[in-house]
Amino acid sequence: MSTVRTLDDRAAVLSETISTLRLPELVVLPTDTVYGVTADAFDAGATAALRTAKGLPPTAPLTVLIRNPRQVVGIASEIPEAADRLMASYWPGPLTIVLPATDGLTWDIGTPSVVALRMPTDDLLLDVIADVGPLVCSAAARHADPLPRTVDDARTSLGDAVVLYVDGGPRTGEVSTIVDLTREHATVLREGAVPAAAVELVAAGRVGWGETPD
Repeated sequence: MSTVRTLDDRAAVLSETISTLRLPELVVLPTDTVYGVTADAFDAGATAALRTAKGLPPTAPLTVLIRNPRQVVGIASEIPEAADRLMASYWPGPLTIVLPATDGLTWDIGTPSVVALRMPTDDLLLDVIADVGPLVCSAAARHADPLPRTVDDARTSLGDAVVLYVDGGPRTGEVSTIVDLTREHATVLREGAVPAAAVELVAAGRVGWGETPD
């Protein structure tokens, strides 16, 4: 049976979220885009449970959420200047960056040679990551269902496959933009909250460090 918590007592919700993820079980959390279903990135059983809950195949790629750009150094084997520029301009925020993955990481994110990384803006989510470590995260809905803007949307789709739901109010419903930096030039794989044209300008160094196009 799943539980729903509101943020009336933030400290208690944070503690319960951390302990649930460590069991390890799935937790739905509000993000800066939509509600996301999360799991400990380094627990293969938890990531498998996340895919099952969403109706995804066993090899479906999963995005990894981190708390600080400095964490990229231990996760990605190569960090081109374009990645540093994009992180300076758009992190924390709705931009997912795909980079070559460091060999030997003990996780199952579906893409052993590359990793999709994002630093969200939501303070609760960042505090959870600070304690548990990197989290895999995906929209808290089964593959064919609408994107979850509310916790009720997420519960309707995922039900008791998730142990804990945290209600943080309505979300924007936008998805993150995904940019692939494993190729010679930055390639936008999915345009979302950050315009593709802006990503290309920042990645190419056509705006100042840490700035975004007008």
